[in-house]
Amino acid sequence: MQARRRGDDQAGTAAPARGWVLIEHHGPWPFGGFAELPIDPEIVQPVRHAAQRIGARVLLIRRYGRRVAEGPLRWAVLRYDADGNHRQQWGTWSTDQDLLRIVPATEAPGRSDLPPVFLVCTHGVHDACCAIRGRPVARALSQVWPENAWECSHVGGDRFAANLLALPSGVYFGEVEPAQAVEVIRELLRGQVSADHLRGYADLAPAAQVAVIEVLRRFGPAGRHAIRLEEAVRSGEQWRVSLRCAPPLPARIEVELRAHLLPQARLTCRAPLPTQAVGFALVELRAD
Repeated sequence: MQARRRGDDQAGTAAPARGWVLIEHHGPWPFGGFAELPIDPEIVQPVRHAAQRIGARVLLIRRYGRRVAEGPLRWAVLRYDADGNHRQQWGTWSTDQDLLRIVPATEAPGRSDLPPVFLVCTHGVHDACCAIRGRPVARALSQVWPENAWECSHVGGDRFAANLLALPSGVYFGEVEPAQAVEVIRELLRGQVSADHLRGYADLAPAAQVAVIEVLRRFGPAGRHAIRLEEAVRSGEQWRVSLRCAPPLPARIEVELRAHLLPQARLTCRAPLPTQAVGFALVELRAD
């Protein structure tokens, strides 16, 4: 709530990852997520290490309202692919030992023909705002896409709740209300991403995320893979980000940004002390 009142800019705040390990869990979510579940460390550690090897984050998932389906729980390994051939591999687990199947799955090729997954952070133990703002969004998405939508544990950026993550493409949206969430997902499924509510793409560093958002602000919506990073060069507080783009965008766009520290603030409801985040200001955008 305070972040909205301050007008915090969410551009460039997508948590970096190139893959995700999802584990369905219907019990209470501990503050630290999967790492703090009452599961034998000899199972938890291999799963976490396998995820780290491929640059993946481990998230807990459940259906909206803790709806429990018949049969075993599910797990998934989702991999980002720069060409859009995103990979997924799904499995089930009934015993803790079954989770070790995730380890070889992180190295398996996976399938590229499965529908996307939509996650909404509702991790209220981590930050109450995520549950308060996230659950209505999870409900709205589950009504339209019941097989694609899940609640999930902490994804980062609590101050931008409700947070919505589209996988495996790694598109982060923030500060979405239920109707807005449905619209941005419909737009994504039509092959377009706009700057509205966009926090960034998880495969890019913060400066490059901001550069992409500035391009979308200037030229309008574009496909998830229509903008490719060529180079991001830092000189002190200045960044020069070079992008290669597909039509109808200009073929090459160069974005100059200036990094700066934002005023001290409590960035989450549970933060004990104020801290400073980094923001970026547009200096110039040049298109060829």
